[in-house]
Amino acid sequence: MSAAEWERRCEAEWGLQGAPMPDHLDWKSIYEAKPLGRNLLKNPAPLGLSKASPPPEPDLPDAPPRGPPRFQPDGDFTAWTTGTEVLPYDTSGIPEGVVICALPQFSWFTLEQVVDLKAEGLWEELLDDFQPEIVVQDCYEESQLHQSIYQLQVKLLAADRTTVISEHSVSPTEDLSTYSHQWKEVSHVFSRYGPGVRYIHFLHRLKNSFLNDFFPTRFTDSSVVIRAVRSSS
Repeated sequence: MSAAEWERRCEAEWGLQGAPMPDHLDWKSIYEAKPLGRNLLKNPAPLGLSKASPPPEPDLPDAPPRGPPRFQPDGDFTAWTTGTEVLPYDTSGIPEGVVICALPQFSWFTLEQVVDLKAEGLWEELLDDFQPEIVVQDCYEESQLHQSIYQLQVKLLAADRTTVISEHSVSPTEDLSTYSHQWKEVSHVFSRYGPGVRYIHFLHRLKNSFLNDFFPTRFTDSSVVIRAVRSSS
């Protein structure tokens, strides 16, 4: 198949009519990379869960586990950079003079990943002139651990990996008045973000608790997808 035929195939299958399609690009390699319409995050479900099934119910141990407290869930975190922030005990709601035998100790578990858009098969002219939509989605569990259990921050970065061209942050407050244990979906669409985007920095934080045992806030199906829809002016 000729280079022109590969170019036409990319244009037709991804709906890129009107997008810049420079002749100097290797359209066969771009087609095989399939940079549009697929999840660009690696290992999007490191806990082995899916939003197609309800989150698992917490296991209550017969006896407190031995050993030091845990602050990170079990999983395969390949391709993610992870970190843990153990928070001080919260005694703000305890009346003066009241003795408390045990308090939960909360921690934030952070996972982040950087997507190199050119390495994934996208080209500068498409990103700068056409500016296809960038669709971000994530799911987290209603763990009922705290009013604040989830944070998301996504940044569109320039070629220096530092300059922020556009960003979106979410830090929802949970309603603990009624018990609910489902997945909650978070989504955002970047459009009209301007030229120069070369990287996407995806970061989310989940709050965990330790009180005689480890109780996590789980997550799954994180995604960053480039959608062949031109940002309207």
